[in-house]
Amino acid sequence: MSDCLRLLRLFFTAMVAVVAGCLQPASPLAQTALPTLLPHPIHLASGKTFSLNLPVGFEVDVAAEGLHRVRFLTRAPDGRIFTTDMHDRSDNSLGTVYILDGFDPATGRFARVTPYLRHLRNPNDVAFYTDASGQSWLYLPLTDKLERFRYKAGDNSPSSPPEVLAHYPDYGLNYKYGGWHLTRTVAVGKELGRDVLYVSVGSSCNNCEEKEEIRATISTMDPDGGNPRIIARGMRNAVGLKYLDGTLYVANMGADHLGDDAPDDPMFAIRGAAAVPARALNYGWPYCYFQHGVVVGDPEFASSPKHANCAEVPAAFAFFAAHSAPLGLDYFGEQDTALHGSFLVALHGASKKSIGTGYRVVRVGQGSDPQDFVTGFLNHGVVYGRPCGILRTGPDAFLLTDDEGGVVYYIHRRN
Repeated sequence: MSDCLRLLRLFFTAMVAVVAGCLQPASPLAQTALPTLLPHPIHLASGKTFSLNLPVGFEVDVAAEGLHRVRFLTRAPDGRIFTTDMHDRSDNSLGTVYILDGFDPATGRFARVTPYLRHLRNPNDVAFYTDASGQSWLYLPLTDKLERFRYKAGDNSPSSPPEVLAHYPDYGLNYKYGGWHLTRTVAVGKELGRDVLYVSVGSSCNNCEEKEEIRATISTMDPDGGNPRIIARGMRNAVGLKYLDGTLYVANMGADHLGDDAPDDPMFAIRGAAAVPARALNYGWPYCYFQHGVVVGDPEFASSPKHANCAEVPAAFAFFAAHSAPLGLDYFGEQDTALHGSFLVALHGASKKSIGTGYRVVRVGQGSDPQDFVTGFLNHGVVYGRPCGILRTGPDAFLLTDDEGGVVYYIHRRN
């Protein structure tokens, strides 16, 4: 009889949870129908031809091509677009920062691609900040350091040498490339009303206990490099950062040793961002991971004295399929009718293409399942590109980089 009561209790508990979930208000994104995607032919100067699939009412143009591993995009104070290029996987010193200038909305193309900095070690992105004196700065995170340059409107190269604000580990499983995760990402935000920088540093391995405190973290510091502090640990590879209205949104990547279907790649919202308790929040890696939205302990580290409490891992903002590899992201708000109140996230794609996850751009809101927004980069086992960086440029319009094909796309709502 006790077993029957136990089963009944479990049944009613489950039913209450289901009903409660049904009564929760759905997010605006959850209430929208999945978009119908239509093919748009792409013809590159290299001779490559394929199709990208976009929602009805959207168009795509090749804004720039002939680049290499083109990564993230940033708008400078003078309105020009800056992008980074990591050259190729066989190199570690030929990275470039480019200026994309002279954009023509009629053709969707940039007139000029001008090198701003050359011979860089794996540049992933840049960020701009203007201090209280009116001086603008360009921040450049490289594998081994974070630099800043004085920036003046219209500059086509730095007018002064860089200031080095921080140093980062640049070794790991492969010394030449800087370890398992060699990119660094920087974003500008606020902490209790003060301007700050956020910097993400990935892990040196797939799954291990790091020996260096800065690995697999997000840290904060003053714009001049002062007062550095780690605010988030257990972030295996948080390449995508977006600060918005007091919250730092983070796209993170899960580990690769748990099979083709695990773990989820989570997106987090660090509310209050740097205004967190003195003890940094722990987001789980390598001890815990997400599977179907549930935090699970990795048995490989169950006996470790450093083991994290998986019950204390913060809830995720959203999830992507295992090995999707989320990278760049941007937010679309009040001026965007088709994308209102949602993020677009570039899913770089599984390194083992047979898994098939990623290789697309998805639309996502808090607690909602991702919706396909741009597909076609992987088609019948052929890789035509890998989405990387996203920059909103106007109402229902954005730039998208492909670091496999060296292309920048302009995607926009048809006028």
